[in-house]
Amino acid sequence: MSVLIRTVLPVLLLGSLLTGCATHSDGTAPLNQRTWPICSVIGGLVGGGLGALQSSAWAGGGAALGIVTGGLICYAQDGDEDSDGVFDRRDRCPDTPENTVVDHRGCPRPVYPVSVKPVEPAPPATEVITLSDAGNVLFDFDKSDLTPAARSELDALMAKLQNADVVSIKVIGHTDSTGSDAYNQALSERRASSVAAYLLSQGLAPNKLTSEGKGESQPVADNETEEGRAQNRRVELHINR
Repeated sequence: MSVLIRTVLPVLLLGSLLTGCATHSDGTAPLNQRTWPICSVIGGLVGGGLGALQSSAWAGGGAALGIVTGGLICYAQDGDEDSDGVFDRRDRCPDTPENTVVDHRGCPRPVYPVSVKPVEPAPPATEVITLSDAGNVLFDFDKSDLTPAARSELDALMAKLQNADVVSIKVIGHTDSTGSDAYNQALSERRASSVAAYLLSQGLAPNKLTSEGKGESQPVADNETEEGRAQNRRVELHINR
């Protein structure tokens, strides 16, 4: 019995020591498969020292047994030397740089470029210039011919309308609610066309100019009063840059 105890006890002590050294509390292992030579040396020293406690004859055998046992114990450890979360036994890409995202094999995951949504161009800036009967009467009653006052207002705007940054101009005619819807629609179209024709005669580029009538459908004031109706009888110039 004493011989068995003397034989097994050093091995158990050696195994407990190396196992404790090989594993940290957080699961990582400073002593692992790659460091088995170091474990063998430690095992030999520990085994020899434990054997020497029994007798000098046991020292050599304890050292030999410690070398083998230490190497085997460390080789069996599952460490994580590169701290990537994958044990060394399964790590196919050792020495991965710190903070690298890896797959289940311990190899870096492919990094794809972040897709960037193309920036949509901003819509063209639009300026609206309104000419109405609330300022100067644009047209004689039930007519589509411009009054002298209306032509004078348009002349004053020509420099702005002919500016190089102007992409397009839409002339939109409006009326008050006096009369039928169909009549007012036709009247608004004739008056918008009359303004567009005058602008063309003053040198505005034809490819930049369009006209449209809205009739009485888009009032900006109360049609129950004369002041409101005067505001609704208007022509708008929508300038796009």
